[in-house]
Amino acid sequence: MPEGRIVKALSGFYYVADGDRVYQCRARGLFKKKGAKVHPLVGDWVVYDVISDSEGYVMEVGERTSELVRPPIANVDQAVLVFSMAEPAFSPFLLDKFLVHTEHAGIDAVIVLSKSDIAADDDVEAVVRKYEKIGYRVIPTSTVDMRGVEALREALRDSISVFAGQSGVGKSSLINALFPGISLQTGDVSQKLGRGRHTTRHVELIPLPGGGYVADTPGFSSLEFIGIDELDLAEAFRDFGELSASCKFRGCLHVSEPGCAVLAALDAGELDTERYQHYKQFREELKEYQRRNKPW
Repeated sequence: MPEGRIVKALSGFYYVADGDRVYQCRARGLFKKKGAKVHPLVGDWVVYDVISDSEGYVMEVGERTSELVRPPIANVDQAVLVFSMAEPAFSPFLLDKFLVHTEHAGIDAVIVLSKSDIAADDDVEAVVRKYEKIGYRVIPTSTVDMRGVEALREALRDSISVFAGQSGVGKSSLINALFPGISLQTGDVSQKLGRGRHTTRHVELIPLPGGGYVADTPGFSSLEFIGIDELDLAEAFRDFGELSASCKFRGCLHVSEPGCAVLAALDAGELDTERYQHYKQFREELKEYQRRNKPW
């Protein structure tokens, strides 16, 4: 049987792209049974059965490399996190929160600094150095002088990418500069509430010239710590990663434990103090979320 990728899901139909053709498919009954372990998602590689020139049935879902709940999409390779250097001001707190979610989902992140033309070069360079040291790719961009646009276009090639980030940073303008004619819904997240604006739009993968897809989604619709525990949170900070292997206790949460390599590195000035403060703030948010959502 042929294989393809689900590029859109709408009203019970799955649109499977195979080469230049797209088949409108329904899912086999086994996916609809109560207790079914897998339900097809946009981004899934699937085996499908053709019943006409344009229709078919999804028969099997392939193994996933990643899965997001909000938005519901599978096999995303990277999140493009767009944050403004000015108007609005750069928010390291919100960026670090997004990075927790991408790390927990097992998705790489590309940090895009928009409006870099109206920020001081030293300020832009400081952000680049900080996050590149942690291990993220950082691309300063501007739709005015077009800096970084080609580098970002290349970063999207042959990958499935989802755009998300700070409100009012010009994500739509950036996407239009990257790919004129492509209209995408992008996930603006309120800085005040940390929640996405309500939407009923479906999820769709838009093919890009030269290969790859961009997900037309509302981005991360919630930045609450759903499905994350204290250890998950600690492991979502890349800068703690190699150090934590040297901690005295397995499962160290890097708060007050004796023999903690992360705390030792912090005292030695080898870790970014602001990032660690954000970690402690996120721990308090997580505890509050867990307190509000106890199962009893």
